[in-house]
Amino acid sequence: MPYLTFSRISKRFPGVLALDDVSFTVERGECHALMGENGAGKSTLGKILAGVHQADGGELRLDGEIIQPTDPLRARELGIAMVHQELAFCPNLTIAENLCLGELPRRFGVLSRARMREQARAMLKEIESELDVTLPISRLSTAQEQVVQIAGAVGTGARIIVMDEPTSSLSVAETEHLFHLLAHLKQRGITVIYVSHRMEEIFKLCDAVTVLRDGKHVATERIQKTNHDRVVHQMVGREVEFKTPDHVTLELGDEVLRVQNFSSPGKFRDINFTIRSGEVVGLAGLVGAGRTEIAQAIFGLDPRAQGEVSVSGQPVKLGSVPHMMAAGVGMLPEDRKRQGLVLSMNCRENASLAALERMAWLGNFIKRGDERAVTQTFLTRLQTRMANSESPVANLSGGNQQKVALAKWLARDCSVLVVDEPTRGVDVGAKAEIHKILDELACAKMGMLVISSELPELINLCRRILVVREGRIVGELERNNFSQTVLLRLMAGVDAESL
Repeated sequence: MPYLTFSRISKRFPGVLALDDVSFTVERGECHALMGENGAGKSTLGKILAGVHQADGGELRLDGEIIQPTDPLRARELGIAMVHQELAFCPNLTIAENLCLGELPRRFGVLSRARMREQARAMLKEIESELDVTLPISRLSTAQEQVVQIAGAVGTGARIIVMDEPTSSLSVAETEHLFHLLAHLKQRGITVIYVSHRMEEIFKLCDAVTVLRDGKHVATERIQKTNHDRVVHQMVGREVEFKTPDHVTLELGDEVLRVQNFSSPGKFRDINFTIRSGEVVGLAGLVGAGRTEIAQAIFGLDPRAQGEVSVSGQPVKLGSVPHMMAAGVGMLPEDRKRQGLVLSMNCRENASLAALERMAWLGNFIKRGDERAVTQTFLTRLQTRMANSESPVANLSGGNQQKVALAKWLARDCSVLVVDEPTRGVDVGAKAEIHKILDELACAKMGMLVISSELPELINLCRRILVVREGRIVGELERNNFSQTVLLRLMAGVDAESL
């Protein structure tokens, strides 16, 4: 008898059929991958199992018995927990308070903070983490937040854990730690539903893979009976090709960005580089090296930044986002939900945010016709999957939200675009589409600074790659000298003589 059965599961959101008659089974103690393009229904299916959403049709069976996880608390009682792709904590509370929030330990009816901290430490110890449980969540990095969320899922004693893009925010070392933890969970007989776009992870970790496309079940196969190309074709229904970008063969234009003697206390120092029109420059480095801090400071988000940033030969006031935007600089941030989008607004409103003054009439009134025409053009160009431009952006999948965030800057028509993790949490098909768009922008003479934790992405997209370590640029490679090995050694601080 199958351990976990999804039988004819359907789910509809306003204007979107997220899941359509999905059926497959999962065996006890296996790591079962869920794959598909953004919007295929993977996260929705995981959330139905975890009690976040309720199915409109079909049934779930655990050990042959029908289960109804009507909310996350009921799911936890059934032994089901979920590690969400988009982290959700109370930032003003401590790690201990967040981990124990669902069941606060009490003594004589009063909260026992000592027992709460002890319980939280035990949950973190279970995944070999030594984070200080008295720290507020707001002081943690994204990677540390992810570790806390995993500890919360494991600490509930769950028999089934749904992991939605668990490595999207983790460093290489933290990812390896997660892999070790998953092997430990499997040994204990815990079943893992593993949602990821990273093909190498799936084939390294998982025992079986289920592919969804457009909300429908396409295939469920044992991992040893399939391969990379077969899974990609099942996901997208077409061949996906990452070709050499066209912009690398074109002649570069004039300088569009110059960064000189750029420093920020405790973050980075002595940063110097230039970008020319039509050039894509990569920024590589380990988590914590200072890549994002440099990007944010260039865009005006760091009031303590010192030095000089010039756009098209003209110095721009530091620490001022309006001045940078007026000079023609845009930024696609790493954290789209916190910094790239306004989740309470729809797709049209988000895509027009950076260019509203260009659509204004008499200074205060927006020409809605112009706004709809411009935003629809770029949302369509990016092949954004949505019912229409009035759809709430919060209802879109992660990859489609990223496309809306990018459309905002396309509507702005920037001369320089800073892009931080452009394809984080994006499937292979959408990744190829975003690469194609970035290539088209470079061919149209936009200059770009691209940050990515995926070295193959930088190697494919860029003309030059700058390597950042401990807040300083420690190396620069031209395209004809790109090497993943050399980049990794520079990032890790290996002596140049051993390169």
